[in-house]
Amino acid sequence: MISLQHVAKIYETPAGEFSALRDIDLEIPRGEFVGVVGKSGSGKSTLLNMIGGIDRPSSGSVAVAGTTIHELSENKLALWRGRNVGFVFQFFQLLPTLTAAENVMLPMDFCKAFPFRERRKRAITLLDRVAVGAQADKLPATLSGGEQQRVAIARALANEPQLVLADEPTGNLDSVTATAILDLFRNMANQGTTVVIATHEADIARVIDRRVEISDGFIQQ
Repeated sequence: MISLQHVAKIYETPAGEFSALRDIDLEIPRGEFVGVVGKSGSGKSTLLNMIGGIDRPSSGSVAVAGTTIHELSENKLALWRGRNVGFVFQFFQLLPTLTAAENVMLPMDFCKAFPFRERRKRAITLLDRVAVGAQADKLPATLSGGEQQRVAIARALANEPQLVLADEPTGNLDSVTATAILDLFRNMANQGTTVVIATHEADIARVIDRRVEISDGFIQQ
């Protein structure tokens, strides 16, 4: 499902070059739930950005589901992301002026993956799946942190992505809600979705299939 070969990412900074990733080789099969762990600044988020096509490698290759994504044009890459990848972020990134259902419908509107008349019904179904269907017509500001994260997960699933990437998705949640969110990801993987989660949480061992540790831009063997 995911293949990274000799991937490096170098950023230019006022202080000179900064190597965020160094010679990364990583293979992730379809349907696996992988936890990428490491300290802040270790390269976790950069690794997820490479896999999801948000950023491009300075060298090396990134292939997802048979597509060498770093070779795509910006327009084709944006369309590929919308159809194949669901992103879940620590700070939810919900649009504040849209209701929960409208936030979930947004990726469908962008990719036109479902007919217009079916999009709200699908959004409600997804919100029900993550146990916030009753909040469908509420604005994000009226929801708790846990409810907002569930809406964000429903949005990530809008276009039936093969791959879900989550960057510190439980970092702003209490322990009970965090456990419930991790269980949702586990269920997704059980149903065949490939899930990669970047976290510094130590309690993910019970839900993931494999742990990948990253430090100073290197994967620790």
